Amino acid sequence: MYLVIASAGLLLGLGVLMVLSSSSVLAEVSSATNNDPYYYVKRQLIFLVVGLAGAAVMARVAPRTLRFLAWPALLLAMVTLTLTFVPGLGVAEGGNRNWLRLGSSLLQFQPSEFAKIAICLWGADLLARKEKILDRPRELVPYLLFTGIIIGLVIMQHDMGTAIIMSAMVVAVLFLCGAPLRVLGVLFSMAAVGALVLVLTSSNRMSRILGFFDPAADIEGVNQQPLRGIYALASGGWWGLGLGQSKQKWGMLAAAHTDYVFAIIGEELGLVGSAATIGLFAILGYAALRIAKRSDDAFSRNLSVGIGAWFVLQAMVNIAVVLRLVPVMGVTLPLVSYGGSSLLATIATVGLLVACARNEPAARRVLARRKQPAKARVTTVVDGRR
Repeated sequence: MYLVIASAGLLLGLGVLMVLSSSSVLAEVSSATNNDPYYYVKRQLIFLVVGLAGAAVMARVAPRTLRFLAWPALLLAMVTLTLTFVPGLGVAEGGNRNWLRLGSSLLQFQPSEFAKIAICLWGADLLARKEKILDRPRELVPYLLFTGIIIGLVIMQHDMGTAIIMSAMVVAVLFLCGAPLRVLGVLFSMAAVGALVLVLTSSNRMSRILGFFDPAADIEGVNQQPLRGIYALASGGWWGLGLGQSKQKWGMLAAAHTDYVFAIIGEELGLVGSAATIGLFAILGYAALRIAKRSDDAFSRNLSVGIGAWFVLQAMVNIAVVLRLVPVMGVTLPLVSYGGSSLLATIATVGLLVACARNEPAARRVLARRKQPAKARVTTVVDGRR
């Protein structure tokens, strides 16, 4: 539990600092922010406070209650994802129709971010119920069907990056839960073919792929962002230029406070800061796996695996994009990047991971002792016996 809280807390703190540093120039010259250089970081802090309050509540919810919420969470995710296609409710930004606006711009959010929580919760409950028969491929059909609907809706929003993260989460959970390898092989093949079709049928995605394989092409267009991300990392050296000293954030690197915040980390904090960030995600992933290993409850075990896979895989994809190891996908760095929906969803998920840690056998014994009156906890040893 302490590993989860410490690593997630440090990532959240780093995120606030980097959002402040990377967004101040953009906010100061933008009329949309009233030329307030602290506009984005103030919003990030509001989301952080709300998210922490929600995480504190989630951390104390019993596994039985979480399992009760699994189906409502899944249905709510499907409904909100579907509403993004309704005129007047769905909002398109950056070519993706993945925003839902209810009433005013203050109630605008991305349902796909919260759908990841639904996949984790509902999948953990279903796989726990089928724990002893997961070696039968037909028993996985409901899990694959409903997660496939969620992923399909995200693909229809043209958000391929999020769809890839969700697909990777599903495969990782099935692998760690002991699903047959032949099923995983079929799923991987289907996902690869589906991704290929989506790329070939989209000129925007195709241009990103071609630009990835030819970095010298269209350096003022499709390759502008990836190359400037590399410039930011390269100029950071071992120790970085210093906090707040980034040059790429001065109008050269777009999305510096969202998708490319890791580039600013590398530029200002250097290789050491970048490695420390990666190390914190590794610790968080290790903590999730350790919770799963120690848990005697199948639901908590599956939920921990799903959450760990989400954080680690999304961080890997985001960092790989910045390093130009994969084409641009447009996914944020969990707990670090600016974004209300992403931050609220990931902080709430940290609360769920803490709830799983509190449900470990050793943790339950400690919590039970704490609830006992002080006199009941006092023990006397007589003749070697308690």
